[in-house]
Amino acid sequence: MELTIIDSGTGENSRFTNERVADFLFKHLEQYGDPLTDILKCIGYVFERGGFITVGHEGDAIKGVVIINETGMSGYIPENILVYIAVDASTRGKGYGRKLMEKVIDRAEGDIALHVEPENPAKYLYENLGFTNKYLEMRYKKNM
Repeated sequence: MELTIIDSGTGENSRFTNERVADFLFKHLEQYGDPLTDILKCIGYVFERGGFITVGHEGDAIKGVVIINETGMSGYIPENILVYIAVDASTRGKGYGRKLMEKVIDRAEGDIALHVEPENPAKYLYENLGFTNKYLEMRYKKNM
């Protein structure tokens, strides 16, 4: 699997367009996913405010994607948030997720935070890579 980094400095990639990356994530995030419009907003954030997208691929076939948004903070909030990660279901268990995560950890400047549901099997990969559970996340959603 080859890895391609797309960031605010390089702009949208002609091989792996924003829409193509979003479509991949929408399909392969399965029950952990968000609406396509939210995924596209996250991709837009990379180019407007900072972050990067790592695409794992074999030729033009996308096999995995990670999106990191930079927070612009340091110390009390990690500098990076891993917003999305997905690996093609047909390649799970082959180490693609680990390879993607190792590249992301190497590329990111500063700490990385992520959210994972307790029952998500990827939780074990994150723990194996050194991620720890420091907080219980709570959210308040205002009615719009």
